[in-house]
Amino acid sequence: MRYEDIVRTVNLLHAAPTPSPDPSPSPECLEEALCKAAWEITNSVWFAEGSYWILLKPLRIVLILLLAVAARWLVHRTIRRLVRTTTAAGVPTMLRPLRERIPTAAAEPGEFVPERRRQRAEAIGSVLRSLSTAFIFGIALLMVLKEFSFDLAPLLASAGIAGVALGFGAQSLVKDLIAGLFMLIEDQYGVGDTVDLGEATGMVEAVGLRVTTVRDGRGVLWYIRNGEIIRVGNKSQGWALVVVDLPIGFAGTEEASAVLRTAAASVAVDPELAPEIVEAPEVLGVEQMTVEGAVIRTVVKTTADGQFAVGRELRRRLTEALENSGITARIAAARLYPGMPAGGPGETGQGGAT
Repeated sequence: MRYEDIVRTVNLLHAAPTPSPDPSPSPECLEEALCKAAWEITNSVWFAEGSYWILLKPLRIVLILLLAVAARWLVHRTIRRLVRTTTAAGVPTMLRPLRERIPTAAAEPGEFVPERRRQRAEAIGSVLRSLSTAFIFGIALLMVLKEFSFDLAPLLASAGIAGVALGFGAQSLVKDLIAGLFMLIEDQYGVGDTVDLGEATGMVEAVGLRVTTVRDGRGVLWYIRNGEIIRVGNKSQGWALVVVDLPIGFAGTEEASAVLRTAAASVAVDPELAPEIVEAPEVLGVEQMTVEGAVIRTVVKTTADGQFAVGRELRRRLTEALENSGITARIAAARLYPGMPAGGPGETGQGGAT
């Protein structure tokens, strides 16, 4: 080895090492306010350069979730307030049945039933709360995925295709749900109503978005899909009309009408039945003529709940009145002796067949 190489090596070994520059974040990082603030506070390069993922991203996600929870609470609070105010007859709300928004509908007696409205409003409110929760948290989930740099376009396209496929594959289910929703909004029937749904006639025991449960007079429990209900005959909504047709044979119609009118008036003043009667009973007169004589019709308008009790009592009293007046005996005699005058054997009178 040459002398010059040895001297150079010794000088390199004894030379003082030059100090390396202090580490610092990249210039691009320092241009951002968050990175610069983190560097000034902590003097940590990795914390400053990772401040976007360590601080900003979690804060955004937490803020999104907090806003979703707040929005859900606000929407649910609004829905609960609507449900409470719907039970008041004098407060117009969006949850009231469509027919109650018509001014002339309020004139019908027995139209507003607070308990029925409360049950219906709670059912609709439950559906609205579930839909609002799914919608709000669905939007929040998409925003959180976006914060993690997920590409939402393929996800949304896949969801759209899946939704179309599900719609084609579950048309009956969608039909049932839509029919059930409109049934609740229009207040076609509710729990406790007596309805005629075609083959199933009875009392409604449960109402859902997809299925309605009806118990018929023999105790059979029917499950009817809402999408299959074509018509609804509700016997418990608003008021009811009790119609009683009684044959009087060939007795005098004026006499029979007077007897029936007196008996019907006694039903209207009965303290147990008076609250169920909307309008006083009325004897309309001869409804039809048969080979056995005339048939007189009596009607009375009652509440929906009291129609059966009033109808049974009205029939009983009308029948007893005809029997006590002797008209029933004359009807039986006329059947035994066709063509006999209404007054009985050996008597003459009006009411014979012409």
